[in-house]
Amino acid sequence: MLKIIKTEEEYELALEKAYLLMQKNLDLNTRQADELDLLTLLIEHYEESHYPIAPPSPIEAIKFRLEQLGKAPSELSKILGARSRQSEILSGKRKLSLSMIRKLHEVLNIPASSLIGAY
Repeated sequence: MLKIIKTEEEYELALEKAYLLMQKNLDLNTRQADELDLLTLLIEHYEESHYPIAPPSPIEAIKFRLEQLGKAPSELSKILGARSRQSEILSGKRKLSLSMIRKLHEVLNIPASSLIGAY
């Protein structure tokens, strides 16, 4: 029977059970597939409350998005203007202005919330 995961031991058992279910080639409309779906939700709930992931800094978000798109950091100069801005921003010496945040959001599709976070 599935229930809310409350302890580390229950968490480990749930991970083990999910792993075993994933090894099977389950059809989507089976009881075991439903069980795996529910187990995954329970594991995610436990992890969110016990192992929270801090949001990235604006610099990390920019570097990650550039990497995702296969672009070199120098591409930032084309988006924001002067080359010195690119190196100052990526080194943390210069903070992003509101117009830079808007431009990065529009061009690179980086969520504005990631760009206004603490450095």
